[in-house]
Amino acid sequence: MIARRYIALTIFIVILMTSCNEKHKTNQTMPQDNKVSAKQILGNPDYLAISYGGYRKISRDSQPTIKQLKDDLKLLSAMGIKILRTYNVQENLPHASNVLEAIEQLKKEDSNFEMYVMLGAWIDCLNAWTDQPVNHDIESPNNAGEIDRAVALANQYPDIVKVIAVGNEAMVKWATSYYVQPNVILKWVTHLQDLKQDGKLPKDLWITSSDDFASWGGGEDQYHVADLEKLIHAVDYVSMHSYPYHNSHYNPEFWGVPESEENMADIDKIQSAMKRAVEFSKRQYDSVANYMKSIGANKPIHIGETGWATVSRGFYGPHGSKATDEYKQALYYKLMREWTNKEGISCFYFEAFNEKWKDAHHPNGSENHFGLFTIAGKAKYPIWDLVDQGVFEGLTRNGNPITKTYNGDKAALMEDVLVPPTLNEIMAHR
Repeated sequence: MIARRYIALTIFIVILMTSCNEKHKTNQTMPQDNKVSAKQILGNPDYLAISYGGYRKISRDSQPTIKQLKDDLKLLSAMGIKILRTYNVQENLPHASNVLEAIEQLKKEDSNFEMYVMLGAWIDCLNAWTDQPVNHDIESPNNAGEIDRAVALANQYPDIVKVIAVGNEAMVKWATSYYVQPNVILKWVTHLQDLKQDGKLPKDLWITSSDDFASWGGGEDQYHVADLEKLIHAVDYVSMHSYPYHNSHYNPEFWGVPESEENMADIDKIQSAMKRAVEFSKRQYDSVANYMKSIGANKPIHIGETGWATVSRGFYGPHGSKATDEYKQALYYKLMREWTNKEGISCFYFEAFNEKWKDAHHPNGSENHFGLFTIAGKAKYPIWDLVDQGVFEGLTRNGNPITKTYNGDKAALMEDVLVPPTLNEIMAHR
């Protein structure tokens, strides 16, 4: 009897130890999502990033439903996108919180679904977006609530929110409607870092601000102030924006066809111009890195925004820099992904879907047409190959299956592609 009990006890111990070992192995190879940190995913080419807004209508008062958001996220996941950037957590605009809820639901429905968020908190100066005189030296009283809501969401969804970004282009001087001084951004970044230290935010949550390259010291000397130096030392990484698309009008020297290329075929001129556009972004990236080095800061730099519009009747269209079309967008998207993936830089490409509220009074304004998808769900030329590969099969947007723009007719698409002006022409009009 004793022998039988001994044998049974031995078998039980072996089974228990085996079970514990298997569980230990599982925990080693399958870490819980809240253990995946920003440090692990930013700069990782297996975690492609994109800027996302799910708005379909001409006003943000019309919020996309959870179902619509989930449809969008399935499309982005099929593309290999695993990090989204949102922009605000304003009190009456639940877009960001709904995105987080949509991701949570998708994770429950499919244990393999993986998506993380860089959560933006919008920062303004006093009287921004009002008919009162703006005061760039005093911040809006709304900022505190914005930060509080971002903190609440980061704590509610610690397995999804991996970054909080304090402000969007909130320090750059050309944002005349709302920009603030660097001390305001520094104040809130320090506040969030203190919450991490006090255990009131996840310790592996990264804090940054997302702004134009110039605001991070890569531009004019007017930005090189003590508070910016303190800010760079305070953030976990620098999130910088770079837009050669806009600079094809404002700083077009890189964009024009040089005299040495004027006899090239048109398609070669276009391809060469797009390579110069990427080199333009690389120089801006390097300028920020050099400034950071000059102040003794050693932080990662990732690209918080860059993109290329496909429609413009303004500065970038047929009567302007001729930068705008789907063919150029495809070249830019491909070249930027190749560069950033190779160098370990996250690139939050702007943006996933067209959003027509951005320039509501001008349907053909470029701001409405940066998406890789149209609002109806047509895939633009940069991702036609994904349609061919069937990655969107069974997925929809607004109930529509994913098809190609121009009905997939590249010859029709190329009719809208214009050659950039020559450098001599650009200089003659300056």
